[in-house]
Amino acid sequence: MSFIDDLKNLDQSNPGAWPLPIQLAAAAVLCIVVIVAGWKFGWSLQIEELTGIETKEQEHKATFETKQKKVANLVPLRAQMKEMEQSFGDMLRQLPDKTEVAGLLVDISQTGLSAGLEFELFQPRGEVPTEFYAELPISIKIKGSYHQMGEFVSGIAALPRIVTTHDIRIQKGQSVNDLSMSATAKTYRAIEEDEG
Repeated sequence: MSFIDDLKNLDQSNPGAWPLPIQLAAAAVLCIVVIVAGWKFGWSLQIEELTGIETKEQEHKATFETKQKKVANLVPLRAQMKEMEQSFGDMLRQLPDKTEVAGLLVDISQTGLSAGLEFELFQPRGEVPTEFYAELPISIKIKGSYHQMGEFVSGIAALPRIVTTHDIRIQKGQSVNDLSMSATAKTYRAIEEDEG
């Protein structure tokens, strides 16, 4: 009997009685069919789903890393913000309010007089408001020596309130110690909430 005759005479209701090579071949075919069916109907869908999940995982990791970097910088940024607020508050305290402007004008003129200068002009001009502060320009024309003018400018810089000097023009007088200086001194005051 040949192999083909063995196949024709198989009792399909009793596979245990089949010859060993046919049992092995049938088992191999059955395994291949199960693997192909599993691949076609289960594993390929699961692999696609797994690929999608892995992509989402990478996106979540990137989002997490970005947020983690922001959080890591949050503490130093908060400290920097607090420092800036304190510095801003210190600067605002250097700006006079409406009631202190007259005293500041007196301080500026006293600084010039104590330096030995002669005032030809000391004229406060109109306020120039900005968003957070008002600029108060003062036209000044003084006479004196070079050292007296230097002492005046240094004295203005040393005032506890912010005063800046602009448009400085110095002209020579009749002698070396006879100079005249014209300038604009600017002081600033904080704009109060009820003004804004």
